Amino acid sequence: MTVTQIPLFNASMNALATVLISAGFIFIKTGNKTAHRKAMLSAAVVSALFLCGYVTYHYLRRGLHTPFGGTGIIARIYYTMLISHITLAVAITYLVPKTFALALKGDYVRHKAWAKIVFPIWWYVSVTGVLVYFCLYNWWPAK
Repeated sequence: MTVTQIPLFNASMNALATVLISAGFIFIKTGNKTAHRKAMLSAAVVSALFLCGYVTYHYLRRGLHTPFGGTGIIARIYYTMLISHITLAVAITYLVPKTFALALKGDYVRHKAWAKIVFPIWWYVSVTGVLVYFCLYNWWPAK
């Protein structure tokens, strides 16, 4: 894999995480705890792979900023989304492992309370990660 292919890999991992997180949500709502556990653990692995790809990409590029080519209202929408994505992505690096730890310890009451807050944040970060990729590389690439 080349450095230029890593953003697509990262977006793919985010998209897969979104599917797995959504499936996990559906599984727990329908009472399938085994499938929920498998989906959520898989989502965690995929998210960890994304994080490795993200860190590797920015290390190899020496932290260079990827310019956004959109202007006007599109730029305002993009940067608002990006700021919320980054802020919440930092938060989930603590929130997701904490939520998992509660489940792994068998503290399902607290796990459920945390998950009600963490699930929509993690889902949003995964979805907006894919949107950031499309904005930067497909819809409004810098010229």
